[in-house]
Amino acid sequence: MTASPDPRGLDGGGLALRGVGKNYGLITVLSDVDLDVRPGEAIALLGENGAGKSTIASIISGLVRPTTGSMTWRGQDYAPDAPAGALSAGIGLIHQEMRLLLDLSIAENVFVGRLPMRGGRVDREQMNRRAAEQLRRLGLEVSPTTLVRDLRVAAQQQVEIAKALTLNARLLIFDEPTAALGAEETERLFDQIAGLKAEGVSFIYISHRLDEIARIADRIVVLRDGRLVATHDTAQVPVKTLVEEMVGRPLDRMFPDIPPPPPAAPLIEVEGLTSAEGAFADVSFSVRPGEVFGVAGIVGAGRTELVRAVSGADPIAAGRVRVNGDVLDLKGPRDALDHGVVLVPEDRKAQGLILPQTIAENLALGNYPRVAPSGWITSARIQAFAAKGVARFRIKGTGSMLVSELSGGNQQKVVIAKSIMREPKVVILDEPTRGIDVGARAAIYDIVADLAHRGLAVIIVSSDLDEVLGLSHRVMVLSRGRNRGVLDREQAGRVSVMELATT
Repeated sequence: MTASPDPRGLDGGGLALRGVGKNYGLITVLSDVDLDVRPGEAIALLGENGAGKSTIASIISGLVRPTTGSMTWRGQDYAPDAPAGALSAGIGLIHQEMRLLLDLSIAENVFVGRLPMRGGRVDREQMNRRAAEQLRRLGLEVSPTTLVRDLRVAAQQQVEIAKALTLNARLLIFDEPTAALGAEETERLFDQIAGLKAEGVSFIYISHRLDEIARIADRIVVLRDGRLVATHDTAQVPVKTLVEEMVGRPLDRMFPDIPPPPPAAPLIEVEGLTSAEGAFADVSFSVRPGEVFGVAGIVGAGRTELVRAVSGADPIAAGRVRVNGDVLDLKGPRDALDHGVVLVPEDRKAQGLILPQTIAENLALGNYPRVAPSGWITSARIQAFAAKGVARFRIKGTGSMLVSELSGGNQQKVVIAKSIMREPKVVILDEPTRGIDVGARAAIYDIVADLAHRGLAVIIVSSDLDEVLGLSHRVMVLSRGRNRGVLDREQAGRVSVMELATT
């Protein structure tokens, strides 16, 4: 059901936006948006990448000044000119892209800019204690003195959330807070949100995981092309309806049809693989040409560590990996790459891209033998090589554009394109759709289907169980670093997978 903005957002002490817009020169990224958030409610803000969600979040949190319109907060005019102004007013934002200081401890990151003091000195005992309490509530059992750079991506995301939850804010804006989290961590976050809502704290919740919306939100607002196109007074809205509102067209299917792989010998075989760091032990599986093989499990099960080991990025203590019958001597990523095994990493910005460089420069990196087989590399050859990748993978941009200027979905396409243009035999995708919208997800899924059609072996790790089930011919379930079973597509379902994942 669609309704007009509720004036209670203004009169009831909440947040009200009226006619808010944002222009960058002649480009309009947000136009005439009215939005209300009442005390103690959670508003889901949905839309494709580029729809204007993050712009609204940035305006409310003081990162960006609106070009048009006005805001009120708790009955008063509200126009922050910096994040500090928003924080002092009781409004906090947790960003989609983590902004942690890697060389500081967890506790120092949680309280950066507002360190507890005693006698003119930082009260580290109080700081560490309060940080540890919040981390435990979120399910992260790690010392608050641990350096952030030593944490995995999921744990870093929990530190970002802990930082937001200690602000004592009355309105929290969460931009993709669960993108790096598994089911258990997500549940703990939802418990925290429910408790804060009962205390009158409001939330603006931005997420591409539509299954979360019905659980966490009271109302739903949908944006498309910078405009508000729908407001639902309930979160119980069919996913198909929301997706079609977001993309502006009927969506017949989410996952492509991927035919079963033909009978063939395995292309890649993993036998008794054991991590040198204790993340997993005695894991075995194989993948045939044309097969999509999913790896499921809750955060901490060893999924990322396993595929990093298979690709030579992490050391192994025992076991072996075969490709086309040849045993790989895995001393580093080069040993896997030379045998046609590529890994698309889970953190595209930190591990997959050089943000200050162009699309062309990123695509050429690691592909110089294909850019210039003769060995003479020129700018023209790099641009020509990039043009092929941009066209094949439908990247919205030109080779001369900086990667930092692209949406998350197009950045992910660049990472995937860079790996696929190496012409590999085995492609490992770790969290391939993290933090990207439904339209970009569909494009990534089509790429997966094309890889399988071309006879590559595809391994997918994802925290989105529907994604694993929708794409995979078989699913291996990891729990506490062990292979608990491999399920055929007919056997694999949410219940059967979670039963194995929690053993």
